[in-house]
Amino acid sequence: MATWIWIVIAVVVVVVVALAVVGGMKQRRRKQVEERREEARQLREEADSRERLAREHEEHARNARQVAAEVGARADQVDPDREAPDDA
Repeated sequence: MATWIWIVIAVVVVVVVALAVVGGMKQRRRKQVEERREEARQLREEADSRERLAREHEEHARNARQVAAEVGARADQVDPDREAPDDA
């Protein structure tokens, strides 16, 4: 075979290998992007869940403060040691 045929074959092989490497790099990059998207989605779901829980706790605390204030007011009315009621 002529030398130029070997050169063409070598160039074609190099091009094919280069394309395979570039394709593999792009595929790996796409996979990393997808993994990061999935991680971000999971983190957002966790943040939403924690925010919901915090709102529930806040509502519960607000209710507990209201009940405590009512019980405290009742205790003030019942307490024989109080000199004057707050209503005066």
